[in-house]
Amino acid sequence: MASVCTLPNQLFLFFLLWLYTLSSSSQAVHHQYSSEFRYPFIKKASSFSSSGHGDPAYDYIIVGGGAAGCPLAATLSQKFNVLLLERGGMPFGNANVSLLKNFHITLADTSSTSASQYFVSTDGVLNSRARVLGGGTCINAGFYTRASTRFINKVGWDSELVNQSYPWIEKQIVYRPEVAPWQVVVRDSLLDVGVAPFNGFTYDHIYGTKFGGTIFDRFGRRHTAAELLAAADPQKLTVLVHATVQKVLFDTLGKRPKAAGVLFKDENGNQHLAFLSNSLKSEVILSCGAIGTPQMLLLSGVGPKAELEEMKISSVLDNKFVGRGMADNPMNAVFVPSKKPVKQSLIQTVGITKMGVYIEASSGFGQSNDSIQCHHGIISAEIGQLSTIPPKQRTPEAIQAYIGRKKDIPHEAFRGGFILEKIADPISTGQLKLISTNVEDNPSVTFNYFKHPHDLQSCVDGIRMIIKMVQSEHFTNFTQFDKQTTDKILNMSASANVNLIPKHTNDTKSLEQFCKDTVLTIWHYHGGCHVGKVVDREHKVLGVHRLRIVDGSVFDESPGTNPQATIMMMGRYMGLKILRDRLGKAAGV
Repeated sequence: MASVCTLPNQLFLFFLLWLYTLSSSSQAVHHQYSSEFRYPFIKKASSFSSSGHGDPAYDYIIVGGGAAGCPLAATLSQKFNVLLLERGGMPFGNANVSLLKNFHITLADTSSTSASQYFVSTDGVLNSRARVLGGGTCINAGFYTRASTRFINKVGWDSELVNQSYPWIEKQIVYRPEVAPWQVVVRDSLLDVGVAPFNGFTYDHIYGTKFGGTIFDRFGRRHTAAELLAAADPQKLTVLVHATVQKVLFDTLGKRPKAAGVLFKDENGNQHLAFLSNSLKSEVILSCGAIGTPQMLLLSGVGPKAELEEMKISSVLDNKFVGRGMADNPMNAVFVPSKKPVKQSLIQTVGITKMGVYIEASSGFGQSNDSIQCHHGIISAEIGQLSTIPPKQRTPEAIQAYIGRKKDIPHEAFRGGFILEKIADPISTGQLKLISTNVEDNPSVTFNYFKHPHDLQSCVDGIRMIIKMVQSEHFTNFTQFDKQTTDKILNMSASANVNLIPKHTNDTKSLEQFCKDTVLTIWHYHGGCHVGKVVDREHKVLGVHRLRIVDGSVFDESPGTNPQATIMMMGRYMGLKILRDRLGKAAGV
């Protein structure tokens, strides 16, 4: 079958689909449990009664049923009445969430019911945020690895409690992957370039090269944070899906504002009020993620007063730091072609270097026969291909023509894989601001990738390492390609339209320019509600009572090579800590 697409366009399509799919199974499997029986406390938001007469009051109202919110709710429900509000729907029975071969379809779905909500930073980098019970664990690549000991000490967490909380997650939803041939080659080439020693399979964050865990089982079935809700007390937990919280409600009669409850909208558009109990220790806890939580604070009147007034939002508390210090770990990748078919693999191997760069990789073609004919929305080749065309010429006809050509791309064009590097701890930061008072609209987010020269130099160091890896005998023997020049290695990746940033002609001559022009997200954004500026060490919001934050918005760096393990652990950890602080020995946990 002849292809009418150019190689860069083929590579771009492969690159996006590979990153977003990373599927490893062609089995059409279904979730093994019926959510109706295993999770009887999960209901539609419209089932909630807020008549104002005898409505239930909750000890904890958690906004956001994601990676942190689900384990937090399950833990707190052991002793207290908890209401968990999630704006998205159920992950169970959703083939696009559960089945790896359909993974990218959810990320590409731009409809209002999608489990993924796309956004584009002002930098021109395409990104996604979760909108489903289970959060990012429902739409990510599944790699599981813990944070470093340094990170745990830095944030001031109790290491004993941390080491109890990680295994609680791992026993329920984490697996050891079957290592693919491509991953073995990556391991061997990493060791050759000095990322040693080889630490085998481990969850721990250790310098050198290792294999990590995964939330995909051997059948290619995803296990998400939503499954952690099975550990809840069903008599004390209520989970509402399609419950879009509009804002936190405050009692402002005292010296300090006090969170009183939340206003939320159900799937039919009807408004509801949910209130906390009268106890001073009851709390609203925001677990909306690094985009959603600072956005929710701003919509609730907590943030820079001038910005709030500009949006006609009544100021509850003036805090200039809300939405500031937003960071995303820049990622760049290099395509490595192969003359022979390559088994598809998720990210399994990681190189933890001492120069502030992490090296990861995946391989193979992983989309279903139907999906290649799908319109993949703004996070796909239809838009990337058109990024070089003036906006007024990006017509529906041009997009449809590209979709038509895409169907003719032969599978042989997708042989090979990618090696990627992620900056471990970027210095460059940006900000988040509201562009409307509609919570369903994405705020304006700027990350300022590579603004600081140290970040750019780290990227250059990482790309140089990748080039050495690709030129090693391990890769030339595996791919059956002769040793290639640096220009050839970089050209295939530099020519692809992977973002909306204008390209330059010297991308293969200047590694600095290559880094700037081919920057991507690896979905590890964080910040906006930093400790000491927006919250205290216990994650309580400064200047108000009964409001806490438990998610990655409080971090000033992304934990470990991949953060989901630590964010889930954080939910369990903070739940246990709240119970112990409130009940002492009576907590019994």
